[in-house]
Amino acid sequence: MKVLIIEDETAASENLIAMLQEIDPEIEILKVLESVQQTVRWLTSNPAPDLIFMDIHLSDGSAFTLFQEMEVTVPIVFTTAYDQYALDAFTVNSVDYLLKPIKTSELERALDKFKRWTHSDVIDYLQRMMKMKPANTPIDYTTSLLVPVKDKLVPVSMDDVACIYSTDRKTHIYMKSGQMMIYNRSLDSIMSSLDPVRFFRANKQYIVARDCVKEIVVWFDSRLLVSMPIELPEPLFISKNKAAEFKNWMTMG
Repeated sequence: MKVLIIEDETAASENLIAMLQEIDPEIEILKVLESVQQTVRWLTSNPAPDLIFMDIHLSDGSAFTLFQEMEVTVPIVFTTAYDQYALDAFTVNSVDYLLKPIKTSELERALDKFKRWTHSDVIDYLQRMMKMKPANTPIDYTTSLLVPVKDKLVPVSMDDVACIYSTDRKTHIYMKSGQMMIYNRSLDSIMSSLDPVRFFRANKQYIVARDCVKEIVVWFDSRLLVSMPIELPEPLFISKNKAAEFKNWMTMG
């Protein structure tokens, strides 16, 4: 089986490769790509793989834009920390939708499903998903976090959070008051439960609250430098590839 991996986080792609090779040593990893545009170029100049593993949030935007730029007929297993795109995934020949962190048992199930998946299976699964979660069902986003402080759990309202910062496997919550608290969840895990209208995954280090963006400066390489009313551990940059998405987010109703 020849597999293409589309994932912009090195640790995630390396973990996926290790798991695939453990499950089936005969699986051949053709390439690891990090963006939609890299994927378009690769698919148009190389023979199609048997199966694609694809993250949804890539370095230059949403993976779903790939299907607007070209026709993709290869079966896809989506791998993401966000569960709200499941229905969208099954409109673009997805055979499975795995939430990070991926478990070996779930990956084995996806590979097995790929070997026996039919179009009628996809339709049936999509219909069951739509019954479970009607289109107009409101989403319950996280409004507070329980942060461990010594031997206690302290409730922290998301209304009081300015940004969340992560590096060296530690996550820090920065409050609008300037207070900092250490938290034990990854940014992917936190962001998956937050309201995307109020919070934005700025880069691999930051989640930022929209009402705490004080100023945006266009940097020399088309990146955006975001200023906030509190002191940050390091400058908060928005990459050139995410600049348009960020500006749209800032101006949404």
